[in-house]
Amino acid sequence: MKKISIVVPCYNEQEVLPLFYEEIQKVMLQIQEEHTDTNFELLFINDGSKDNTLQILREMAKKDERVRYVSFSRNFGKEAGMFAGMENAKGDYVVIMDADLQHPPKFLPLMYNTVLSGKYDCATTRRVSRKGEPKLLSWFSRKFYKIINKISQTEIVDGAQDFRFMTRKMVDSILSMKEYNRFSKGIFSWVGFRTKYIEYENVERAAGTSTWSFWKLFCYALEGFFAFSTAPLTLAFVLGIISCLAAFVMIVVIIVKKLCFGDPVQGFTTLICAIFLVGGLQLFCTGISGQYLAKTYLETKKRPIYLVSETEEDARKTEEF
Repeated sequence: MKKISIVVPCYNEQEVLPLFYEEIQKVMLQIQEEHTDTNFELLFINDGSKDNTLQILREMAKKDERVRYVSFSRNFGKEAGMFAGMENAKGDYVVIMDADLQHPPKFLPLMYNTVLSGKYDCATTRRVSRKGEPKLLSWFSRKFYKIINKISQTEIVDGAQDFRFMTRKMVDSILSMKEYNRFSKGIFSWVGFRTKYIEYENVERAAGTSTWSFWKLFCYALEGFFAFSTAPLTLAFVLGIISCLAAFVMIVVIIVKKLCFGDPVQGFTTLICAIFLVGGLQLFCTGISGQYLAKTYLETKKRPIYLVSETEEDARKTEEF
């Protein structure tokens, strides 16, 4: 039998979990009718939810033996959730998808057949439109992909999703990268492997509200820049050279004007502008260096990516006693 592990990171998904479970059951049955040698496990990662997500998962695990869950001791973020899912998955194939149905389960049969053909190690989806998203957010998203693909040696496909159907070999390669500061979009591309992109129109959430604010997405984009490119450090170096050249030119101009034309040197205004310019450049460059230093500091601590407070096995043992 070939087992497919469907990993679903969850954070405050009490409204959408019943809908997702209903839809995924239909798709699993469809796949098993076509491939009788296939079985499933549903692995939910509760990322420190503050609503009734954990209670719903407990009830689902009681009713369905295929349902497993790992509940974090606190919120560690989606990146930690995906890593925990891949690390705890037992299947020959691993699927990562969201619970909000923005990753349509209907694509799973096509993704499975794509990987099963042997031509690809991974089947993933790519949004070709951003219908329903705020225009400003869509504009920043497109710019992010353009910039990071210019400054990084790792190509990140515009619109590529975390919704992926992967072989065990690819999953093990991803798990070998145990870095604390994770940017999975880049990691998926960095490990390589043959990947098939399935294009689809953007789908809105089935229920609930997204926890991804503009600020969180902006910070996530910065994580990508610092994780897969050293170009910001080069930028700081270039700005330093430019400021030095500008200062040298200004000094030459002032000396020439004074000696050749007797033009008095502007004091206060020139001094204040120079201080603000140089001070701003120094803070900007120091900030860039500080970001890389902070990432290095966190990596050297070697803290665990996540901590587990409960699994479905713990719940079943408690019920037995």
